[in-house]
Amino acid sequence: MVIRTSSSLVLAIAASFGMGAAAQDILPPADIVATPKAEYSPYVDDHFPNQVLFGDTHLHSSWSTDSGMAGGVLDQDDGYRVSRGEEVTSALGWRVKLIRPLDFIVMADHAENLGLSDFISRSDPLVLANPVGKKWHDMVKSGDGYNAFLEWLRANDTDLINEPKMLSTAWDGATSNADKYYRPGIFTTFHGFEWTSHPGGNNLHRVVIFRDGKDRTSQILPYSQYDSTNPEDLWDYMATYEQSTGGQVLAIPHNGNLSNGLMFALETIDGSELSGEAIDADYAAKRIRWEPLAEVTQQKGDGEAHPLLSPDDAFADFETMDAGNLNGQGAKTKEMLPAEYAREALKVGLMTEANLGVNPFKFGMIGSTDNHTALPTSREENNFSKASFVEPSPDRAFHPLVAAENPALSIMEADVGASGLAAVWARENTREAIWDAMARKETYATSGTRLRVRMFGGWDFEVDEVVRPDFARAGYARGVPMGGDLSNAPDGAAPKFMVRALRDPDGANLDRVQIVKGWLDANGETQEKIWDLACADREIVDGVCDGKVGNTVDVADASYTNSIGRAVLAAHWSDPEFDPDLKAFYYVRVLEIPTPRWTAYDAKFFGVEMPEGAAMQLQDRAYTSPIWYTPS
Repeated sequence: MVIRTSSSLVLAIAASFGMGAAAQDILPPADIVATPKAEYSPYVDDHFPNQVLFGDTHLHSSWSTDSGMAGGVLDQDDGYRVSRGEEVTSALGWRVKLIRPLDFIVMADHAENLGLSDFISRSDPLVLANPVGKKWHDMVKSGDGYNAFLEWLRANDTDLINEPKMLSTAWDGATSNADKYYRPGIFTTFHGFEWTSHPGGNNLHRVVIFRDGKDRTSQILPYSQYDSTNPEDLWDYMATYEQSTGGQVLAIPHNGNLSNGLMFALETIDGSELSGEAIDADYAAKRIRWEPLAEVTQQKGDGEAHPLLSPDDAFADFETMDAGNLNGQGAKTKEMLPAEYAREALKVGLMTEANLGVNPFKFGMIGSTDNHTALPTSREENNFSKASFVEPSPDRAFHPLVAAENPALSIMEADVGASGLAAVWARENTREAIWDAMARKETYATSGTRLRVRMFGGWDFEVDEVVRPDFARAGYARGVPMGGDLSNAPDGAAPKFMVRALRDPDGANLDRVQIVKGWLDANGETQEKIWDLACADREIVDGVCDGKVGNTVDVADASYTNSIGRAVLAAHWSDPEFDPDLKAFYYVRVLEIPTPRWTAYDAKFFGVEMPEGAAMQLQDRAYTSPIWYTPS
């Protein structure tokens, strides 16, 4: 619609500014006033994602029993408040604030006895009327809460409370809290919970995230390992939710490194072990339908790659945690690793698709914290650890994190990193836009900082397009973003990729941009290769940066400078070894320059020495979701 301004109105406005009758000369010519054939504004018809949003899809508060009954005091309200940028006080009395607010958050409290510690703290009649609840209540109130927590922990997948009304009351509170703090366009809160299946201590955990508000999520209750420890049953629960409410839901698996070979296995699960029965096409289709993403970096170790699986990858050994499973049971073996790490799972997915016609591991990547403090502190200099009892203190690096009372899992706190964040490309900061981006896998993981990464794949991108300010418009118009699919390769063409990376404005410069390719060769074997696409301050020789970026870290002072590296790196790359007949995937990894690790910040702040062998610096990074190529 064109609104034409009358000459009398223009003259009146002009007169008010003292312009007089001559103002009629400012009237536009009639041919310009007419409806234009094209809009002058270049943005009116843009509908593609135009901003990256950072959040945590895996944060726990005291409403998780393994937090609240183990000393955690910050509840869901505290978690929402600190996530949106407010200051809160930690369990040990520290004032805590994020460097910048998050854009979105999932309070993913465990479904198992959700809110139990809150019921106990309030001496709620529901918990007092329950025999086991009353016993634990009295133990907590008398100062013996840790032993009450251990009794709860020993029960594993047995619900000793078994009071449905407690769960429904807690879920009503959790969904109300999420809606209370939701501010569309400013701060997004999702309804969600963690399904905490760990049969035999083998981690099969998933965070379940709803697209919907309370009108739909109040119609169900969270699904817990008390209902089932089998992920196939969780998928059935999710399907029932969508069918009965008209809502939408997805799940995100995490910590494959603590699953002892179960997370990305090619056999179904029987109790705490593999069943010996191979997955079929139906299983594969259900898995990727309900689990479009995987959490590949968090406090309990990085899960992108492993040095034994990728011996030619100089950066594969990053925050690696090989510690059996959650119970410290079953020594880690090399045979377990392929079903624990994302890159290997992506490769196995190609092989499985060739056999079944469906790829169960065609997932995108995100990171999150898994903090149980209600504090999503993912940066090294602001690391408040995974649990309240290992918040900053002179001796926290020496604290053994012992899961399920098993001394076999004697992980020093110094081995536990500060990570990570989920980055999502979306059009707006709303539940619908962010959830849809996660569902289509237009996401990437960071190990805690907020570096920005964008990737497009196509067939005809020109070299100079990646340096254009509007390169994203071309990327969407003639290609696909991270999480997308390429097929039907033109004769003689190879896929071309445009990548841009921008440092965290409050963080370190960039060292390099890499592309990781995995493919299924003509013999049906999986392969991988890494190319450096862009390097700060040095050349690329045969696909590899010629030398290191350098290192400005002063460990004793816990400081560094951005006198090396680059704030922006960009690359246009065409696969020199492309075979149009072979399935493949490509994802980008971006490395920052070396910076101090949280252990260095602790050593300086408290004036202590770290345990022998503790890492004191690191290179934070990002991993994008892949782009897949499938022969036509």
